[in-house]
Amino acid sequence: MKFSFSCFPFRCIRVTYTTKAILFIAGVIGYQILPAQNTLPLTDLSFFQSPGATWRVAGDVKADLGKNAVLTTTPGTGVLVNLTDFNNVGRDLVSNMQHGDVDLELDYMMAKGSNSGIYLQGRYEIQLLDSWGVINPKAGDNGGIYERWNEGKPDGQKGYEGHAPRQNASKAPGLWQHIKISFQAPRVNNTGLKLESAKILRVELNGVSIQENVELSGPTRGALGSDEVALGPLRLQGDHGSVAFRNIKVTTYDKPRPELIDLKYKVYKGKFETQPDFKKLPPDAEGSSVILSSNISKLENEFTIVYTGTLRVKEAGDYNFNLSLLAGRGSMTINNNVAVTVGQQRGRGKVTLPAGDLPFQLIYSKIFDFAKPALGLAIAGPGIREYLISDANVASGDPIDPILIHAPVNTILRSFMDVDTIRVTHAVNVGSPLEVNYTYDLDKGMIVQAWRGRFLDATPMWHSRGDGSSRPSGSLLKFGTPIMALQTLGSATAAWSSDTAGTGYRPKGYIIDGADRPTFRYQIYNAMVSDVTRIMDKNEGLHREISVVGAVPNLYMRLAEGDKIETAAENLYLVNDKSYYVRIDDSGTGKAIIRDSNGRKELLVPVQSKISYSILF
Repeated sequence: MKFSFSCFPFRCIRVTYTTKAILFIAGVIGYQILPAQNTLPLTDLSFFQSPGATWRVAGDVKADLGKNAVLTTTPGTGVLVNLTDFNNVGRDLVSNMQHGDVDLELDYMMAKGSNSGIYLQGRYEIQLLDSWGVINPKAGDNGGIYERWNEGKPDGQKGYEGHAPRQNASKAPGLWQHIKISFQAPRVNNTGLKLESAKILRVELNGVSIQENVELSGPTRGALGSDEVALGPLRLQGDHGSVAFRNIKVTTYDKPRPELIDLKYKVYKGKFETQPDFKKLPPDAEGSSVILSSNISKLENEFTIVYTGTLRVKEAGDYNFNLSLLAGRGSMTINNNVAVTVGQQRGRGKVTLPAGDLPFQLIYSKIFDFAKPALGLAIAGPGIREYLISDANVASGDPIDPILIHAPVNTILRSFMDVDTIRVTHAVNVGSPLEVNYTYDLDKGMIVQAWRGRFLDATPMWHSRGDGSSRPSGSLLKFGTPIMALQTLGSATAAWSSDTAGTGYRPKGYIIDGADRPTFRYQIYNAMVSDVTRIMDKNEGLHREISVVGAVPNLYMRLAEGDKIETAAENLYLVNDKSYYVRIDDSGTGKAIIRDSNGRKELLVPVQSKISYSILF
């Protein structure tokens, strides 16, 4: 049985608990019990044990890029905020909830210079830090797994076993960052003896995988205790600077896994284009097995394995199955219903199963000879993280070594680039050793995206025949539908055109300077445009300068578009729910305009001869 609480102080929390734990907590703190998978608003702090005075619930929050540890709030609900400085004023939040295996997903915002952390079970810290602009992150940087600590060692050696993120995918202070954490709790027996270490299965920060399959030999520095336990609380650090959280989702995995028992197999030699009635055919081999595997057949090609047995389901509910049958086809039947059909190597299925012992059958027909046999079956269910119920000989298809393009120096690579559903066919990708990169659309005179971290994955362009496209390898920031950056408008409310018709737009390519950085040039309305983009000091983002010779009247530049654009300070704007900043550095005599356009917002500025602005992210 699954439940959720209706008054946790989080917005959009998804929680799954054991019945016993829910009834206990509900009885103690008076929560209403609701069906699982509800979205729950953050309305108070009652999810936590004795929250300190620095924590509160707010409707919105903003940072000050010029001041350390400063967040300002507006009244309302939905955002959890800690307002404190660096003098250890404030204390951590510790949840009433106790968790074991868990997936945690949330948005967070760092104030300038602030430091916080997420402690799984109160013991294993994922660091949260203002690491804006850091090129080579360490374990103490944003997204790192913090060090363990031994005061008995000499200075400089006290910290050990920390794990730095693979790359710095962090955003600027005052921007919402998104993190996903998959955690496997330590396995302990009834006497408290640890049988297996805890693991960080995966950490994804702002869309980039930065940690995978990291085994934790023990609690990190600052843990609630040095012991390791099956269940522990969620803990948010609150004594090293202001920080905010929202959209927290918690999924716990505490239900017993289904088991395959009484497993038997029969192997039939031959290529079966259509499935016969195997009950009427004599098998070439048969026997019992303790696990699903393709290795029970000694044949490489043209055979069928038929497994039968019992799937013991201990928890009723919806189960997802992922079946891989390399170089073949087949099906899986549970409780006399077809759960998955594989027509070509892979198939998925979702089935509602009752608790109990259910008849099971799996058929794997190996009919192609381009690969060795491989069979893999993974299951996920209510309170059960996906796991392999077969051996590890999983169908891998055609594994491809990625073709990664690094930028140890300023680097330019032209390719196709897919921006959502639009293929930019004249994309120029500009990479930097400072790990701030961008894509320029020569057809539109627009920067269509920028990213922080590594440069490009060119696998789709160069593997096999290729399709000509590449992909950003870092934390990606998209700037909307590719569209002309400069246009003339009859009025400040006139619609921005979606194409170049009537503009006389003609790209003139780009010029490379002595540091291999491009300056783009194009002609529009018979005026000549020079478009220079450079990485800012401290790697804070991109600075762009547009110069126009022979500008026509009523010429505007569209600096940003999004669902929301708000003023953060004078000439500083927050775009798309605090995804990035736009700062106008020099607009001449022109004044920026925020306007409505087809249900969205646009930031425009009139252009006479020059405009310069910065994109901070």
